Formats: sequence, C-alpha cells, structure tokens
Amino acid sequence: MTRSSAADKRRAFRKLHESGCFVIPNPWDVGSARYLQGLGFKALATTSSGFAWSAAHADTAVPRDTVLAHIAAIVAATDVPVNADFESGYADDPAGVGESVRLCVETGVAGLSIEDSTGDKENPLYDIDVAVERMKAARTAIDKTGDVMLTGRAEGFIAGRPDLDEMIARLQAYAAAGADCLYAPGIKTREQIEAVVRAVAPKPVNFLNGAALGHTLADLAAMGVRRISVGGALARSAWGGFMRTAKLIAEQGSFDGFKEAASGAELNGFFGKDKAARA
Repeated sequence: MTRSSAADKRRAFRKLHESGCFVIPNPWDVGSARYLQGLGFKALATTSSGFAWSAAHADTAVPRDTVLAHIAAIVAATDVPVNADFESGYADDPAGVGESVRLCVETGVAGLSIEDSTGDKENPLYDIDVAVERMKAARTAIDKTGDVMLTGRAEGFIAGRPDLDEMIARLQAYAAAGADCLYAPGIKTREQIEAVVRAVAPKPVNFLNGAALGHTLADLAAMGVRRISVGGALARSAWGGFMRTAKLIAEQGSFDGFKEAASGAELNGFFGKDKAARA
C-alpha cells in the first residue's frame, strides 16, 4: 500500500479542524497506535504521561531526545496524522522552545502543542508575556520548516491555578501569537467549555475528556468543541487492569484478574492482519 507523506498528513489534519467534531485518542506505544488506527480514528496524539509511565518515568521527566524518538516512532508506524504532546517545549526561553519545535517538526508530525506550565509548584505558569513569546517562537519555527498545526495550551486548571478568566485571556493571547488550536485541560462543565469556545472563535478548541465526565461526542460537538483528546486516560485504563491483576497475584495468590484480560487470539488476529496490510 502507498504510505501517506508528511505533507499529506498535515493537509488532512488541517481539514479535520475545519468543521464538525472528531476524537483524537492518545496511544502510548506503537502497538496501541496501530490498534487505534485500526478502529478507524482519523488522527492520533501522543501522550507525555502515557509514554513516560511505559518508560518508568513520571510525567514530564523524560528527556527531550527520548521523547523525540518516541514521537518519530509513532509517526513512522502510522498512516494518519499525529499530534505531538510536546509539553512546555523542553526549554524556558523562547529560543530554546523554537529549537525544540524545529526538531519536533522534523519527526513528521502534523501538529504539536506547547504548554504554559513551568513545573514549579510555587509559580506554576509562565508570566503571560513570557508565555506569549514562547508561543511566537514556536510559530516562527514551524513557519520555517513545515505546515504543522500549533496548539496553545493554558494549563491553569491542572497546575493549581483554576481561574477561568485568566485562562481565557491566555488562550486569546496564544491565538493572537499564532496558535491554530486552543486547549485548556482541566475544564469540565458545559459552562466552562462553551465559554472557552466562544472566547477563541473561530479558532478550534481541543477538549480533554480524560475521565467519565458524562459528556458524549454529540454533547461536546453541540458545545462547539472541534477536537476531543483523552490524554493519558487510555494508558491509565491499561495500567489499572495490570495493577489490579498483579496485586491480586502478589497479595492473595489469586489469578481471577485474568478473567477480564484481552484475548490473545483477538490480538494476534488483529496484528497479523495489520502487518499483512502494510506489506
């Protein structure tokens, strides 16, 4: 079969953001990426947390080069557009963010996101002027190297500063600085979601549905959300089954946890057919 080029994937990714609402699930390795593609999802996104746990790290603790290699592996293994969860750009200063973004674009991604989180509990967000300059640097790096969609993330709700007005002001500033898509992880209610959608219109909004919040795809589409990601939730679901079963064995000598295990025959069947289709 003919593999899609990076340019093809980037055009397709932009097209997905023009209308409607789509789910962009987050695989954490090549196998989960191929399986999600096999279910018919039109685009995928990496998850910093899901990959970090698979590599025995806490989230945000994986070195940039390791993350870049992981992103490149997911891109190379799939035929659909991939958006990179690129954390805070692996640098504090705008020039460093720009260099990191250049390297990320070279992996072949169709999109990437930059956060305004510092990782410092005492001062969890970059000052807005600094955050805007970092976003501009990311935009400039992209414009020099490829038509990659830039998502601006306002992290206040998951970084200990859940101020909706501040978050909206930041999203609007990131949109003005060149972000193509806006993302406020941690908002949950219809009122919050609709306020964000209105504030940054006509630019598309990514909503993080990383828990059983009660929203359906149809609900979120009606609120004006364009893109729905799940972050590390699929990885956490897999870890949940693994941890429960392993603890039963370790603590009770029970193997009952295997009752809910996936079928080896089903997995072998899927990956066998998937490999044949790529040959």
